[in-house]
Amino acid sequence: MIPDPEQSRKQLVELAHAKMPFGKYKNRYLTDLPEYYIVWFKNQGFPKGKLGSQLELVYELKLNGLENMVRKLRDAT
Repeated sequence: MIPDPEQSRKQLVELAHAKMPFGKYKNRYLTDLPEYYIVWFKNQGFPKGKLGSQLELVYELKLNGLENMVRKLRDAT
Protein backbone atom coordinates (compact mmCIF):
# COMPACT_ATOMS: atom_id res chain seq x y z
CA MET A 1 0.00 0.00 0.00
CA ILE A 2 1.35 3.42 -1.00
CA PRO A 3 1.18 5.99 1.84
CA ASP A 4 -1.02 9.03 1.28
CA PRO A 5 1.28 12.09 1.05
CA GLU A 6 -1.23 14.35 2.81
CA GLN A 7 -1.64 11.86 5.66
CA SER A 8 2.15 11.54 5.97
CA ARG A 9 2.50 15.32 6.11
CA LYS A 10 -0.17 15.55 8.82
CA GLN A 11 1.64 12.87 10.80
CA LEU A 12 4.93 14.78 10.54
CA VAL A 13 3.32 18.11 11.51
CA GLU A 14 1.73 16.42 14.52
CA LEU A 15 5.10 14.90 15.43
CA ALA A 16 6.76 18.30 15.08
CA HIS A 17 4.52 19.64 17.88
CA ALA A 18 4.51 16.53 20.09
CA LYS A 19 6.18 16.83 23.48
CA MET A 20 7.41 14.24 25.94
CA PRO A 21 4.64 13.77 28.52
CA PHE A 22 6.75 12.46 31.41
CA GLY A 23 10.18 11.98 32.93
CA LYS A 24 13.40 13.95 32.83
CA TYR A 25 12.58 15.44 29.43
CA LYS A 26 8.93 16.26 30.14
CA ASN A 27 7.58 19.01 27.84
CA ARG A 28 10.56 18.79 25.48
CA TYR A 29 9.72 18.31 21.80
CA LEU A 30 10.16 14.65 20.84
CA THR A 31 12.45 15.63 17.98
CA ASP A 32 14.66 17.49 20.47
CA LEU A 33 15.16 14.53 22.79
CA PRO A 34 18.78 13.40 23.04
CA GLU A 35 19.70 10.60 20.69
CA TYR A 36 20.89 8.33 23.53
CA TYR A 37 17.42 8.58 25.11
CA ILE A 38 15.69 7.55 21.89
CA VAL A 39 18.16 4.67 21.47
CA TRP A 40 17.44 3.60 25.05
CA PHE A 41 13.73 3.39 24.18
CA LYS A 42 14.60 1.42 21.05
CA ASN A 43 16.55 -1.10 23.14
CA GLN A 44 13.98 -1.30 25.96
CA GLY A 45 10.94 -1.26 23.71
CA PHE A 46 8.92 1.76 22.72
CA PRO A 47 5.80 2.47 24.80
CA LYS A 48 2.46 1.27 23.47
CA GLY A 49 0.18 3.57 21.56
CA LYS A 50 0.67 6.88 19.84
CA LEU A 51 3.69 7.99 21.91
CA GLY A 52 5.51 4.78 21.08
CA SER A 53 4.78 5.20 17.37
CA GLN A 54 6.00 8.78 17.48
CA LEU A 55 9.20 7.86 19.35
CA GLU A 56 9.85 5.10 16.84
CA LEU A 57 9.46 7.60 14.01
CA VAL A 58 11.82 10.02 15.81
CA TYR A 59 14.33 7.16 16.06
CA GLU A 60 14.14 6.56 12.31
CA LEU A 61 14.41 10.28 11.56
CA LYS A 62 17.46 10.70 13.81
CA LEU A 63 19.02 7.53 12.40
CA ASN A 64 18.78 9.06 8.93
CA GLY A 65 19.63 12.64 9.94
CA LEU A 66 16.19 13.97 9.05
CA GLU A 67 14.97 15.47 12.35
CA ASN A 68 15.67 19.00 11.05
CA MET A 69 12.99 18.43 8.41
CA VAL A 70 10.42 18.02 11.19
CA ARG A 71 11.77 21.04 13.09
CA LYS A 72 11.27 23.14 9.96
CA LEU A 73 7.65 21.97 9.82
CA ARG A 74 7.23 23.07 13.45
CA ASP A 75 8.64 26.50 12.68
CA ALA A 76 6.44 26.85 9.58
CA THR A 77 3.17 26.02 11.35
